[in-house]
This record gives sequence, structure tokens and C-alpha cells, in this order.
Amino acid sequence: MKSTILAIASDFATNVLPVIRYVLFGIIIACAAVLVVTTLLQSNDSSNGMDALTGVKQESYYSQNKGASRDAILKRITIAMAIVIVVCVLAFFITELVAGYEA
Repeated sequence: MKSTILAIASDFATNVLPVIRYVLFGIIIACAAVLVVTTLLQSNDSSNGMDALTGVKQESYYSQNKGASRDAILKRITIAMAIVIVVCVLAFFITELVAGYEA
């Protein structure tokens, strides 16, 4: 009984974990590309609080509805891709530890 469990675990470590690692690596590469593109597409808002010093305050329909704007969507996509990358990297290294432990 114990040898069959070890054989199943060994087969899992040698056959399934490498495939899982390749899939995770592909997801990481794809998310990294999307992360770079969405970061570059975001607008550069570099006022750095200078509006408070100069007294210039732009109130427009676009600035009031930033939640539905293109920049807000890009920001959400950027955050989501970063979270997916972190989770996939952690899963990748956990599978590496399990495969190393089983081998």
C-alpha cells in the first residue's frame, strides 16, 4: 500500500508537475507582456500636486468620471496582471519544491 502511494506520487512528480510548470511559465510570460503594454498605455499624470500651489483646478466631465475612463480600466488590468504574476510565480516555485522533494 505504501509503495503504491509512493509510486503514484513519483509518477505525479515526474509526469504532471513539469507540464504544470510549463503552463505557469507561459501564463507568467503572457501576463508580463500585458502588464508592460498596459503600463505604457496609461497617461502620464505628473502634476505632483502643483495644482494646489498654482490654484489651477480643472473640473471637467472626464476628470469627474475617472472610474469609467480608459486610464481606470488600464489601472485595473495592470493590478490584475500583477496579482496573476505573483500567484503564478508562487505556484511555480511550490511545484519546483514538490518536484525536488519527490525526486
